[in-house]
Amino acid sequence: MKRSELEHIVRAGSVISEDSELVIIGSQAILGQFPDAPIELLESQEADVFPRNKPERSDQIDGAIGERSLFHQTHGYYAHGVSPETATLPAGWEGRLIPVRNENTRGATGWCLEVHDLAASKLAAGREKDLDFVGALLKHKMVDTRLLKERLAALNLEIGRKQALEQRLNRLIANHVKS
Repeated sequence: MKRSELEHIVRAGSVISEDSELVIIGSQAILGQFPDAPIELLESQEADVFPRNKPERSDQIDGAIGERSLFHQTHGYYAHGVSPETATLPAGWEGRLIPVRNENTRGATGWCLEVHDLAASKLAAGREKDLDFVGALLKHKMVDTRLLKERLAALNLEIGRKQALEQRLNRLIANHVKS
């Protein structure tokens, strides 16, 4: 997905949900902070979003511009309407959101996860594609490992799970960070 495509989803999703603010919590949130992110981080054709002020309207987004919709068939990318609880996020994430708002969003704002919050969420999800995503962030030096460890500690998870996530991160660091 390209930044202009994310902006299109923000514009369309805000009209559909009747909310001028959408929160982007999936991998394509990287486009908020890094509009020209490396291609390996932009492979997804979907943006996970929810209306910030009307999260109950996520289903409307999913129905209108979601997977297999006419929007998806026409443009080759789509929105996946999710709930605020879909992702495991560090405390304080809302205050670190990165705004995407310009003429292409027609006044609507897409609030994208900050890269360390996104990486912590991906580590918590733990699917292979999520770990590959974090590995690419590390490889391209787009995250600070100390700060990422702080964000992992700020997840609302039991201590054993946090320790497991930090071990997962340490393995990724060993594989992707060159001295």
